Amino acid sequence: MTQPKPAVAKYMSWITLGLMTTSSVASLRASPTMAVYGLACVFLYLIPALLFLLPTAFVAAELASGWAGGVYKWVGEGISQPAGFLAVWCQFAMTIFYYPSLLAYVASTFAYIIDPSLAANGTYVAIVIITIYWVAVYVSSQGTKTVAGLSSMGLIIGTLIPGVLLVALGFVFLGQGNPSAAPMDFEHLFPAWTGLASLVLIVNNFLSYAGMEMNAVHVSALKDPGREYPKAMALAVGLVLLIFIVPALVISWVVPAENLSLTAGVMQAFDGFFHHFHIGWLTPVLGVMLVAAALGGMLTWLAGPSKGLLLIGRQEGYLPPILTRLNKHGVQQNMLVAQGIVTTLLALLYAFIPDVSSAYWMLSVITTQVYLIMYVLMFVAAIRLRRNRADHPRGYRAPALVALCGLGTASSVAAFLIGFVPPSQYGSGNAFGYFLIVGLGMGVVGLLIPYLFLRLRKPGWKLATPEEALA
Repeated sequence: MTQPKPAVAKYMSWITLGLMTTSSVASLRASPTMAVYGLACVFLYLIPALLFLLPTAFVAAELASGWAGGVYKWVGEGISQPAGFLAVWCQFAMTIFYYPSLLAYVASTFAYIIDPSLAANGTYVAIVIITIYWVAVYVSSQGTKTVAGLSSMGLIIGTLIPGVLLVALGFVFLGQGNPSAAPMDFEHLFPAWTGLASLVLIVNNFLSYAGMEMNAVHVSALKDPGREYPKAMALAVGLVLLIFIVPALVISWVVPAENLSLTAGVMQAFDGFFHHFHIGWLTPVLGVMLVAAALGGMLTWLAGPSKGLLLIGRQEGYLPPILTRLNKHGVQQNMLVAQGIVTTLLALLYAFIPDVSSAYWMLSVITTQVYLIMYVLMFVAAIRLRRNRADHPRGYRAPALVALCGLGTASSVAAFLIGFVPPSQYGSGNAFGYFLIVGLGMGVVGLLIPYLFLRLRKPGWKLATPEEALA
């Protein structure tokens, strides 16, 4: 009798993991934010990569290889369950601010298809954000999967093709003897020091690298995690830095910093290049590609971050039943609607703040502030788990974990504090108003709301069994 062959374990190559990490982290959307600094953007991207990206990647890998369940499980086991809820809430809540800033980018990009002057019109941007978000909520609430393919193509359609084209046009532009709009000499390698505000833009780069903890769950799929994971991260870091830095430099060559829009900067550069090379008809084509990729990613991710919060809210009773109720398609529709109400209010910032770039920047900073709370909790939990649960099996052990966590925590706290200082490019110049909006946005959504949920929760909010939480 022939014995059945044992199942062969399927492993992921370190190259695959590196490319997966790149596709989920890298984007052209952040390029205009750093292009205003010209050559200094190299420095401003490298610093957070060393201080934040690497600690996050290696610490999250150890946690993911030892405790399944994501950040709630890590922080819940390492600190406490309420702290775990706060961590997963911050991971969810940052999307409340992320979607308005993403859709502001979509609105400004779409403006170049119909009328470029609309890119700086706050009322137009607000209307687009509100309209697209609620359409997306309706589509997601139907449980449709027809848009899932758009996300998988997002890296190619919305990042790689436009990115390569942008860089190629930039080098041809300089090769023709045209001067760069930003100085490219050694003296401009570091940002000019004009006080603390001159370095504030570095805070946004922390969010640019966020998401490494989500990809760390795949560390156990590597054949030799201890040897292959560092190689995967080295590949990802190199590719991410290339995708972030080179397009930002190219944009600075063609669009002067004083004219650069933080939402429409990518299209400003393409529009400038296309008109220079007399192929202006390509501007709307690129606009459609960028918009399609951004919308595809948004539709796919809209219900995603709330699913983890939904499961925990039902199992542990952290959320009222009205938010955790599912519709007939099995989608947490009420939670999406509640998120949409807040998104609508945030979108109105674009209508009431004269400078669209200023509104975009404030929402980006609030997003970072909320997310940084989660990272600090993650680093603290990792140290406690290494000390108190040293014998717990792990597929990967990060080298110098305590030092990595210390570096990551210090960097996160520093970025958090700097985030309250308006950047030198902030349009309105009202420092107190900036501090108030950022502080209130972060405090209410990131701290007050989860505190109220914990304080006011009732026994009836908790379902009887974990299986019922999935029903």
